[in-house]
Amino acid sequence: MWTSDKGIERGSQWLAAGGLRPTRQRLTLASLLVGDGQHRHVTAESLFEAARAAGDKVSLATVYNTLRAFSAAGLLREITINGARSYFDTRLDDHPHFYREDSGELTDAPSEGLEIASLPEPPEGAEVSKVDVVIRLRPKR
Repeated sequence: MWTSDKGIERGSQWLAAGGLRPTRQRLTLASLLVGDGQHRHVTAESLFEAARAAGDKVSLATVYNTLRAFSAAGLLREITINGARSYFDTRLDDHPHFYREDSGELTDAPSEGLEIASLPEPPEGAEVSKVDVVIRLRPKR
């Protein structure tokens, strides 16, 4: 992950796009997430470890709270696996994911060949906000 001057600048612009104040912790985590211009999928734990490896002092609770704030601001997309583990994706467009059950890795999957022909009617008073497609993978037996 990325923490150069260019990375800090990209992180600052990213926070501004979400209407978030650039606190030291937010700027540190934003530069790790988007500083190199690449899309990534992170968990709070993996981002916490990246911050520690970069020499930044930030608590795991702060990382969790900051990722939630980034998601609420529309800067990240949260993808929940097994109802318990959350991944945060910097790529916001609708796209499917591969989830490797053996390693816990989440990656983008190609959209080609994916068809969702129809969805059931939502209950009265509700509307579909998004559809998450996670294709679970395991090693061949």
